[in-house]
Amino acid sequence: MAKIDIQTIKQRFGIIGNSPLLDREIEKALLIAPTDLSVLIIGESGVGKEVFPQMIHQNSIRKHGQYIAVNCGAIPEGTIDSELFGHEKGSFTGALGERKGYFEVADGGTIFLDEVGELPLSTQARLLRVLEYGEFLKVGSSKVQKTDVRIVAATNIDLVQAIKNGKFREDLYYRLNTVPIQVPPLRERKDDVVLLFRKFATDFSEKYRMPPVQLTDDAKQLLVNYRWPGNIRELKNITERMSIIEREREIPAAILKTYLTNPDMERLPALANRDGDARIFGSEREILYQILFDMKKDVNDLKALVHGIMSGNISQPTVEKTTSYSSTVPAKEVQYSQVEDETSTGDSDRHEPVQYADDYVEETLSLEDVEKEMIRKALIRHNGKRRDAAADLKISERTLYRKIKEYHLE
Repeated sequence: MAKIDIQTIKQRFGIIGNSPLLDREIEKALLIAPTDLSVLIIGESGVGKEVFPQMIHQNSIRKHGQYIAVNCGAIPEGTIDSELFGHEKGSFTGALGERKGYFEVADGGTIFLDEVGELPLSTQARLLRVLEYGEFLKVGSSKVQKTDVRIVAATNIDLVQAIKNGKFREDLYYRLNTVPIQVPPLRERKDDVVLLFRKFATDFSEKYRMPPVQLTDDAKQLLVNYRWPGNIRELKNITERMSIIEREREIPAAILKTYLTNPDMERLPALANRDGDARIFGSEREILYQILFDMKKDVNDLKALVHGIMSGNISQPTVEKTTSYSSTVPAKEVQYSQVEDETSTGDSDRHEPVQYADDYVEETLSLEDVEKEMIRKALIRHNGKRRDAAADLKISERTLYRKIKEYHLE
């Protein structure tokens, strides 16, 4: 595909940037567009995945057919099958008439399944049948219907890990992943950050009828070095807020910093493991998890040491006074029995061996335990208000609802 074609496509679909990583994925999308291959678009939230299925559809032989975009994560589990495949009259409570699903309506066109990783397993089985045989059943019907639909799916979760966790079908993954397109995050497109900012500043200048905001050199450097966890969506929102709020049209780094969620994220610490190798973390939550795991190991090492002393395998230190302690970790509370020393009458410097009351038990601490406890405490802090708890945990309400149901925290 010639370079001029890529530039034309960028102008047509409003894509800003000259990153080679982005150009490569656009070129790949244009090459497979004339085929009927299934496409899986992978990328973080806010990178602009939704433009690729439109690009593929408009450059395919199906461009005159229907194009339907479906947000799988926004449709309740109880109605997703009806939305996608339709239902017969009386098939369930409230089914007052027959309804056509998206796969019937989009026959001869393209369906974009956004957040495909959120589909229930039962719906995944139905979708697999469409991909393999081009047929489906309406809810409440035994009549097989045919459909000729191209499926483009997108996700921001790790489907391989979801397969390991039993939340996504492996056979469906391989059918969807015929051609993968990996949309690069904004932090890997540093040369495009300032270009995008200028584009958004100009757009909001026209929208709100005011001069566009500009950045000083130090502000540009801060903008480029920021990790952009929300990617292009975050950059656009920040630009709009600055365009409205700031009176001065030239923004220095000190002002820009107040708009960034975590302006020092690019300098997050590197924790060293016991072998001396440094590990770089991409978020504060990863650091928290690693610290909790290290604390758990330290506690277990201490327990093993005490157990060794009690069993006589390790030389016993002198006990100066009665000791009682406990250690608490998320979702698991490990309590230690009180250990008292006995001194012989008339000899305060002599101590009898300490008696160990409880058997040594190795406690486990899983990522699910940590996450469950964090969610439980957040709900308690906010008196069960899920919106406030989600904001505190820095996750979406929909994700919080799913986690509450998954961990039985209702």
